[in-house]
Amino acid sequence: MATKKLNTKYCVLLPIILVITIFLWAVPTSFYGIDALTPVQQRVIALFVFAALMWMFEIVPNWTTSVLVIVLSLLTVSDRGLGFLCKPEYGTLVNYKSIMSAFADPVIMLFLGGFVLAIMASKYGLDVTLARILLKPFGKKPRMVLLGFLIVIAVFSMFMSNTATAAMMLALLTPVLGALPKDDRGRVGLALSIPVAANLGGIGTTIGTPPNATAVRFLNETGCEVAFDSWAIHMIPFVIIMIFIAWLLLQFFFPFKAEEIVLDIPQNKRKKDWKSTVVWITFGGTILLWATEQLTGINSNIVALIPLAVLTCTGIFTKEDIKEINWTVLWLVAGGFALGTALQGTGLANVLIEAIPFGSMSVVVVLIIAGIVCYFLSNFISNSATASLLIPILIVVAEGMADPSAANHDSFMSLGGSQAMIIFIATAASIAMLFPKSTPPNAIASSTGLVESKDMIKVGSIIGAVGFVLGFFWLTKIFPFA
Repeated sequence: MATKKLNTKYCVLLPIILVITIFLWAVPTSFYGIDALTPVQQRVIALFVFAALMWMFEIVPNWTTSVLVIVLSLLTVSDRGLGFLCKPEYGTLVNYKSIMSAFADPVIMLFLGGFVLAIMASKYGLDVTLARILLKPFGKKPRMVLLGFLIVIAVFSMFMSNTATAAMMLALLTPVLGALPKDDRGRVGLALSIPVAANLGGIGTTIGTPPNATAVRFLNETGCEVAFDSWAIHMIPFVIIMIFIAWLLLQFFFPFKAEEIVLDIPQNKRKKDWKSTVVWITFGGTILLWATEQLTGINSNIVALIPLAVLTCTGIFTKEDIKEINWTVLWLVAGGFALGTALQGTGLANVLIEAIPFGSMSVVVVLIIAGIVCYFLSNFISNSATASLLIPILIVVAEGMADPSAANHDSFMSLGGSQAMIIFIATAASIAMLFPKSTPPNAIASSTGLVESKDMIKVGSIIGAVGFVLGFFWLTKIFPFA
């Protein structure tokens, strides 16, 4: 059966993907119907589709696809690529250092720090102790423990980086997974609760995720001010509904076999020595700095390197522990960042957005198409970058529609005006979670080794569709900003 599946991948799916990629690469640029499209940007489209299909069907391991994307980008769209392809007359080329720096992106450093914390927490028993404390109110029933994970992660994500939250919760997930049978499908649901809750939870506050902050900044500049409390009052109920839907969805797709979850600390982890104390203090201090980023001004990516520095200098984190870091996940994420760099560096993202005639569309169509574009892009480049690209353009469109003399003014205002449009776009960015590299929390879930791409696509597509439809009606009809 496994051999048949492998043959289908290599003999059927791979040739189809290669044919599609070559076709998109070789056709005249006029095929796309975008006047400003350059040959370099056309290559990025081909790479984009190639990466999406390879990640979707997992022809090769996802991290391998990411490395391949980086190498192909360097060869075909960088300023130090193949001479006959990478000529200035073919379009704007990307600085090769920008593509290669994907391997050392600040978010990669945050992952590294998160993995170090998780490894040390497991080694010294912190993970079991913290999981017990945080999950105790939810009892021992697996489905309630799953709900506990979703709620705890969502709440943390409202006030600190969702990537930092996911990295922290990875440490708590390990002992819970260990308490379940190896063949229990509920383990997959628990692993997926990390990205689902982290991505949804950030929607709840203005500081929960960068797209929210971008939306608030541009709205405030146009006089449509949105305060922290106003955003929270409107959006936390939306998050609660989405978390409940996610809870039901994860139980449906990944039912538990076990009757209860009992967390035990093995004897060899019960030692109380100076090393345990240092690990506890470092873990607590890192979480505190992540949670108070707005007060301290220390970026969460920088904070993630503190445990690495402290624990290596004290000899607690050794060269043997380094081998436990999931390097394949870091390479997976790097590939996504490199693709995003190519999209933005060649100007393709702007060209695609500007090719859509938002100004001549009806209000509902503008909202839906803008939301779909935002959702689609956010699955391949960071949601922060997507929001930064789209929101400035849509603010101009919104100001035009908000003008009392505009033909569609009444329709626009009846649907919540500028606030509804821009906050809906920020929400669309946060619900994009189709692939292991779509968001850092997705990649963290992938690092458990339990989640296949098809599982993530299945859950992510349903959460995305429900969140999109509910978000649209929530912001325009059910609970619009007044």
